[in-house]
Amino acid sequence: MNLPDGCLIKAENLWKVYPLEKQEVAALRGVSFCIQPNEFLAIMGPSGSGKSTLMNILGCLDTPTEGRYLLNGRPVSTLTENELADIRNREIGFVFQVFNLLPRASAFRNVELPLIYKGTEKPEREEKVRRALEMVEMQARMSHRPAELSGGERQRVAIARALVNEPSLILADEPTGNLDSRTGAEIINLFRKLHDRGNTIIIVSHDKEIADQTQRIIYLRDGRIEWDRQGENSA
Repeated sequence: MNLPDGCLIKAENLWKVYPLEKQEVAALRGVSFCIQPNEFLAIMGPSGSGKSTLMNILGCLDTPTEGRYLLNGRPVSTLTENELADIRNREIGFVFQVFNLLPRASAFRNVELPLIYKGTEKPEREEKVRRALEMVEMQARMSHRPAELSGGERQRVAIARALVNEPSLILADEPTGNLDSRTGAEIINLFRKLHDRGNTIIIVSHDKEIADQTQRIIYLRDGRIEWDRQGENSA
């Protein structure tokens, strides 16, 4: 499959095979696609389709058994563990179904953590944290701990933490899974606003209503792409 140049993400014939006691199981079977900068898309599929495996590869948490994955033109499979960790911290913002916030730290401190790991100086760090919290409309709640925030507010803090390093890519794994429908819709609207600002966003979801809010949907079944087409919000 010939893929266009200028891809932020280029997946070429990705296979992921897990060895079991008496057989091997292929979670991905020759997956190829390109994602351009500033795309907003969803990866869907039934349980066991390969969504989580693909998410882990795109997030540099795992490497394919065969094939190539290039992020910003860099072949991820050739990188060392330290280089992969650096990419995860600098280039990728993660948002999870479970918010993964430190319970005893304020919203401000939770968002600040990636910058501390990066070694950013305090004045620049504080400016970036405030800017990220403003982007998700949480500046008024920055001193509150997670237990003092609603589920939607906690997810907004988690999104601010994903944004604070100004990453090339935001990966969101079932980001509305623990939220009621109204709050989930608010979070998806927030992602749409972030996309309008120039962020590249990939949402992994089993929820068609969520996926239909994106520009493009890649649908997996049995480790292969069953279809790849424009979503209802592509106009």
